[in-house]
Amino acid sequence: MSVLAVTKSVGPGRPKDMEKRAAILEAAKQLFVKQGFEGTSMDAIANKAGVSKLTVYSHYRDKETLFAEAVRSKCDTLMPEELFRPDLKGPLRKQLLAIARAFFDLITSEDAIAIHRTIIANARTAPKLADRFWQAGPLKVQEGLESFLRAEVEVGKLDVPDMHRAATQFYCLLKGECYARMEFGCGEPPTAREIDEHLNATVDFFLRAYAPR
Repeated sequence: MSVLAVTKSVGPGRPKDMEKRAAILEAAKQLFVKQGFEGTSMDAIANKAGVSKLTVYSHYRDKETLFAEAVRSKCDTLMPEELFRPDLKGPLRKQLLAIARAFFDLITSEDAIAIHRTIIANARTAPKLADRFWQAGPLKVQEGLESFLRAEVEVGKLDVPDMHRAATQFYCLLKGECYARMEFGCGEPPTAREIDEHLNATVDFFLRAYAPR
């Protein structure tokens, strides 16, 4: 029986299957970060997870799918859907600051920086990998923020003519010089105080730009 046939006929269902699925995903996350996409084989993932290669393929049809799921899992951990559920009676600035801090923690984590470098390194040879990454990570958090902003506009707390553009601006502002220097490995990482100042200044800048007219 071919790997493809196994993939089509077997799917995760029983508790034991889900335990194996979780072990595979955890192994993949660790190996992709340490060895990059090209340097990580499905055999290595299977060995680290303590399962057979066929079991890996029964849960994830190819390495690209597994990579995308690893990215999605990381985003869900640090930026869960609950983060974007607006508390329309609560202070807007506090909610935006929570989103800002979660996003900055996500993009500056060692795992995220390693994965981003992998995407750049494989941009020419594996363009579909970049698209999988975008769909699983950046696009997901982008849409979450757009939904949050839309709710705040509807109750009059913000005046945002273009949700997509505003969400993009917010995340780009948060990256700033701090993220660029960390991604390049340039100089010392920012201190906790510097990060706090950067996040607060970014949120205040954004709120002034989109305050109700």
